[in-house]
Amino acid sequence: MSKQERSVCVLLPNKEQLNIAIGVKATGHELFSRVCDCLKIKDPHFFGLSVVKNNEHIFIDLELKLTKYFPKEWKKEASKGTGKCGPPFLVCFRVQYYVENGRLISDKTARRHYYCQVKEQVLRSECTHKEEVYFLLAAYALQADLGNYKNNVHLGKYFEPQAYFPQWIITKRGCDYILKHAPEIHSEQQGLTAREALLKFIRESCLLEDVPVHYYRLHKDKKDEFASIVLGLTLKGMHIYQELNKMRQLLYDFPWSNVGRLTFLGKKFEIQPDGLPSARKLVYYTGCAFRSRHLLQLLSNSHRLYLNIQPVLKQIRRAEETQEKKLYRESYISDTLEMDLDPLDKRSYGSGSSQGSTRNHRLSRHSTSSHGSSGIEADSRHRMSVEMAVDEPFSIEPAHKSMKSFSSVISHGSSHTSGIELGSKDRAEDDSQDDEVELAVDDPQEMSRLAELIEGVSVDSPGFNQEFCWKDIDSQPVNTYEFVV
Repeated sequence: MSKQERSVCVLLPNKEQLNIAIGVKATGHELFSRVCDCLKIKDPHFFGLSVVKNNEHIFIDLELKLTKYFPKEWKKEASKGTGKCGPPFLVCFRVQYYVENGRLISDKTARRHYYCQVKEQVLRSECTHKEEVYFLLAAYALQADLGNYKNNVHLGKYFEPQAYFPQWIITKRGCDYILKHAPEIHSEQQGLTAREALLKFIRESCLLEDVPVHYYRLHKDKKDEFASIVLGLTLKGMHIYQELNKMRQLLYDFPWSNVGRLTFLGKKFEIQPDGLPSARKLVYYTGCAFRSRHLLQLLSNSHRLYLNIQPVLKQIRRAEETQEKKLYRESYISDTLEMDLDPLDKRSYGSGSSQGSTRNHRLSRHSTSSHGSSGIEADSRHRMSVEMAVDEPFSIEPAHKSMKSFSSVISHGSSHTSGIELGSKDRAEDDSQDDEVELAVDDPQEMSRLAELIEGVSVDSPGFNQEFCWKDIDSQPVNTYEFVV
């Protein structure tokens, strides 16, 4: 490693890690490209790099230099006398944008890493009223990891309950109960390929509201010492929680269609519900202007991605419904034939895996029907805008360059016109300078091509803390950000 390089430890969703030497002046995009090259991921659309501050994942703006996120020691040369650099700086390669259907992830390696992170999220989930979902997810995970259940192979404790169930279920039911009943559900998945089981796991995990979500703490009042409000960025919008005695109580559920305006004024964060007077807006505080900027970028990119993938999801749902109907007809014909066989042939016919497969088809139909449509039809009024001071330009481009190709293709499936307006003003000159650019992201021509491509190819709580130097960032001029939905 040369004097102009530093060591970065990249933590992966599968609990492995990469040690990468990279230049001191490198940008986030350079590090992200190196990680994707090492993992041989060609389409990392839904992933990003994050650093951890106060137990929150701050996703790196890949256009910025790493020095914006790492402490001052990042620039220092090797320690005098030793010739060695200090410990590597920690970065997480993780899911930045959750999806409700794994078929949207075309890259096989990326899909596996996505599964690993969601599986880890399930282990931390605490939806105590949906205990049966955890057993079903464990069955899918065992099928994806170990394959078909075999009586002569999977004996006794052939898996660790801690690797497939949250601790609260283990405490409530006990390991003996889990080791007795989980294999039965695992055996019912007989015939599912590892890919099919993985996709079902991703889809069914969305039934747990605390799994596909990013959490960020907010202050109810700017003078509050502790953050008692939690913002949850979900698949379809935002949740606002109040935390009391380490328990989260849901206060507001805002689908994107119910959010009229999000405004960031320095540390101030305002939510204007759609159709309500301005007096009914919610006001919270982020703690610092840089954090406000990060939240704005994550919220606006997530909203745009949500709108753009809806047409593709509709195509996928139709394809899945067609496949389910086909499996149902085959299962019905199979059951009818079985009834017509004589007892001897019936025993012979039922000795295979058809019984497990039939039960699995019925289970799959039940779980599939639990997913309704998103309930949002995007129209021309869905727009996003950003307003800020000219001394710190800001772009609401996708989180990294590799997403540009994805956005340009995904957005083709939308029949409306959605865009981003970038405005700037100098507050000292009282709006004397204004500059506005509109970027159209939709083109309705390649929808069918994308759907065929997807169907053909593939159809939080970190255990560490790392201190960062944010003083230089927070000392920048206060900006006003406004995100209109």
